[in-house]
Amino acid sequence: MASPIVLGIESSCDETGAGLVRDGRLLGHAVASSMDEHARFGGVVPEIASRAHLHALRPVVRQALDEAGLALSDVGAVAVTTGPGLSGALQVGLAGAKGIAYALGVPLYGVHHLAGHVAADTLEHGPLPDPCMVLIVSGGHTSLLLVRDLARDPIVHLGDTLDDAAGECFDKVARVFGLPYPGGPAIDRVACAGDPRAVSFPRPLPGSYDFSFSGLKTAAARWAEGHVGRELPVADGAASLQEAVADVLTRKAVAACREYGVGTLVVVGGVAANSRVRSLAEERCRAAGIMLRVPPLKLCTDNGAMIAAVGDLLVRAGVDPAPLDVSIDPSAPLEYACLHPVSTGTVAA
Repeated sequence: MASPIVLGIESSCDETGAGLVRDGRLLGHAVASSMDEHARFGGVVPEIASRAHLHALRPVVRQALDEAGLALSDVGAVAVTTGPGLSGALQVGLAGAKGIAYALGVPLYGVHHLAGHVAADTLEHGPLPDPCMVLIVSGGHTSLLLVRDLARDPIVHLGDTLDDAAGECFDKVARVFGLPYPGGPAIDRVACAGDPRAVSFPRPLPGSYDFSFSGLKTAAARWAEGHVGRELPVADGAASLQEAVADVLTRKAVAACREYGVGTLVVVGGVAANSRVRSLAEERCRAAGIMLRVPPLKLCTDNGAMIAAVGDLLVRAGVDPAPLDVSIDPSAPLEYACLHPVSTGTVAA
């Protein structure tokens, strides 16, 4: 008998996403972004994001169903991001997911947002090898993880960001360089015309699997300040910054694969869409004999399909659904893919 169709809902930041997955296969998904509404502020405004989720959630679910050729009554389980993320934004998604699950009489699963990024790759490349190394790189998170069974086993952190994440570094330096928000795509575009060896930016924490991009951000700002009164060679600065970030990320990830004897590296998250991160990861994995897996661009940024993918794994693994009083945890650490915080502050078993 086929597994139930899982509807996934994502609303942790500025994208409202809905996706439908069954047995590891993506049936349909849709995303609405409020990024343009935040651009003039240079970053995400929580209140604006929450209102945007309220307006977008129902149309996004309908669009995903239409793409899949399904009716809402075909959904057999609902999965929703319960953390981490913006509190108000998470509450919108959870309220919508609870309403749908209750109306349909189907189980509800809380999902850790970062586990969703990991699971996104399974929609393109199939089940994750056990074990595999996962590099998560996004606006707020940079982590190096040892992953076994994503639905059942604890996730082992080999390294995490100590201050600014890679995507956050791109956003902040882009503003200094006079580039638009979001900074990651802007840096990537401009870097194509620059020399990645033009500026010798630092490579932070070379002897650790942890990440720190605050110093790199500061170095880029100091370099830009040194051009006051002169034209800033933005392309060279962007290319050099991008090279430093890609070098740090891929060097640590490949070294971890070698140390732990892992043959597959999975790179996920919004910064996985960066062209230099992808190309340098390919180059270094090829040289090391490591298989590289990176989701397609449409699944790198926040989306509901990745949350549905985790829900699908949880359903097939026989994990208990969320309790009725499941809540959110805006700062939840990544320990398991299933995240069922409750309103009392305790975590359901």
